[in-house]
Amino acid sequence: MECEFPTINSNKEEIKDIFNTTKTIAVVGLSPDESKDSHKVAKYLQEQGFKIVPIYPKEETILGEKVYRSLLEIPFKVDMVDIFRKPSVLDAVADACIERGDIKVFWAQKGIVNNEAAAKAKAAGIKVVQNMCTMVEHKFL
Repeated sequence: MECEFPTINSNKEEIKDIFNTTKTIAVVGLSPDESKDSHKVAKYLQEQGFKIVPIYPKEETILGEKVYRSLLEIPFKVDMVDIFRKPSVLDAVADACIERGDIKVFWAQKGIVNNEAAAKAKAAGIKVVQNMCTMVEHKFL
């Protein structure tokens, strides 16, 4: 599969606003393996004061937080979804974000782009960031 170029994306000013208003981040694909990028990034965000909500098919807790199997299972407000999954999964993630109705940011990590899913999320009023790392962007604030 050929990689897409992100045609839908937030600018640096919007990204700054995202971090200033975000409190809770659901991390889709948060691995319990400390050597994985998803774990390193989530740990960094947690250390910066964000509440992390792991979405993973196994485990009961990751980084001391209860693990959920899907976005739709989380029983409290989520501000941002930070995605560490293949681009083909982003359509389903966008649908779950829209169904929840409380998610303000759809963030696909470095190397992950799905413009169709991004357009769907944006049309629902959700801010979109693609092909950028939350940790890297936060450190530049």
